[in-house]
Amino acid sequence: MPRAGLDPAAVVTAAADLADEVGLANVTMGLLAERLGIRAPSLYKHISSQADLNRRIAALALTEMGDALRDALQGRSGRDALAAAARTIRRYVVRHPGRYATTIRFDTDAPDDPVVAAGGRVLDSLAAVLTGYRLPPADTVHALRMLRSLFHGFAVLEAAGGFQLDTELDESFAWMIGFLDRGLSA
Repeated sequence: MPRAGLDPAAVVTAAADLADEVGLANVTMGLLAERLGIRAPSLYKHISSQADLNRRIAALALTEMGDALRDALQGRSGRDALAAAARTIRRYVVRHPGRYATTIRFDTDAPDDPVVAAGGRVLDSLAAVLTGYRLPPADTVHALRMLRSLFHGFAVLEAAGGFQLDTELDESFAWMIGFLDRGLSA
């Protein structure tokens, strides 16, 4: 019988929190079970495997990021929307590096997969940012990839302590936003 109060959502949330604390690569079923105060085999009453757990963390992370982007972009357009999206993604990745790591790559062709739906919401928000710029439709995918790459790269490097130069990080971030805005506006 599963422990009272423990369900798949609670297991996933605990695993996501653990991933943020110790890094995704260090989240094992044994460590998660210890965190939850249960034996590792009991986890399989709630999830089917480590891969299943990681997919569920990815769905949680993308849902959280999608909600944050939706809220941050309300009533904004152009550079203001671009900056809000960049700040939102940066803040999320820095606060949740473990759960964000699950979102980098996943394979699926099932349109009803929760990861696909949640990831689609994130991409839809970034696409909405781009509507403030007069890009030819054929360039939208390229622009989305650019935004994702720059926002991801900056945030992941920051979360990992990868910026070692003495220039203020927020200054570099603002410079990046300005550069993107000028490029997208040209």
